[in-house]
Amino acid sequence: MTNPTTTSSTTRTATAIWPCLIFQDARATSEFLVKAFGFEVTGLYAREDDPTIVEHGEMRWPLGGGIMFGSAGRNDTEFGRRVTGNDSVYVVCDNPDELFNRATTAGAEVVRGLKDEDYGSRGFSVRDPEGNLWSFGTYWGD
Repeated sequence: MTNPTTTSSTTRTATAIWPCLIFQDARATSEFLVKAFGFEVTGLYAREDDPTIVEHGEMRWPLGGGIMFGSAGRNDTEFGRRVTGNDSVYVVCDNPDELFNRATTAGAEVVRGLKDEDYGSRGFSVRDPEGNLWSFGTYWGD
């Protein structure tokens, strides 16, 4: 693997759970997640003989936590053979209205528009270009 490509100014915090996603075009989808949602790429390790294949990538969320990702079909393991577009991730955000506008401007497909929930959260759900569902809201959990 090549050296990581790092483009982050995020303060690193300990993260104990890392959702791991798989993308057909990991580079393009990571660029979409940066543009549409505001994730920050903190690591991107591509195959030396084929830089289009991402062996391992990491992105951080400004409020804490992050995701790991890689290219679909990169190897014959259970991880490399996963099917794309089946994942769903909930992300806490401070300003769902602003983020909704950012996401839709970037081309995210709206699954559920902005909504105030009876449990006090405000949020929305969209689909990324690979088909994964991303829900954003102000609910931090109990």
